[in-house]
Amino acid sequence: MTKKIPLRRCLATGERLAKKDLLRIVHTPEGLFQVDLTGKINGRGAYLKKTAEALEIAKKKHVFKAAFGVDVPDSLYVEIASYLHE
Repeated sequence: MTKKIPLRRCLATGERLAKKDLLRIVHTPEGLFQVDLTGKINGRGAYLKKTAEALEIAKKKHVFKAAFGVDVPDSLYVEIASYLHE
């Protein structure tokens, strides 16, 4: 029996991908935004595909504001860009 691979939806592209292909962005109870590489940080999580195109779509469409219900600082996009592999 094969092990089931957990799938999550990218906010920007709408694609369903394996968790390993996505970055988890967390809005913590303290009001901070973090990139969660472990998948275990407490808070509301949203997933983004690890590509520059997905990041540009996220910026343009303000997908994190829609997902978290609050404005997201520009510094978050800079932090996300540092984790992209391209």
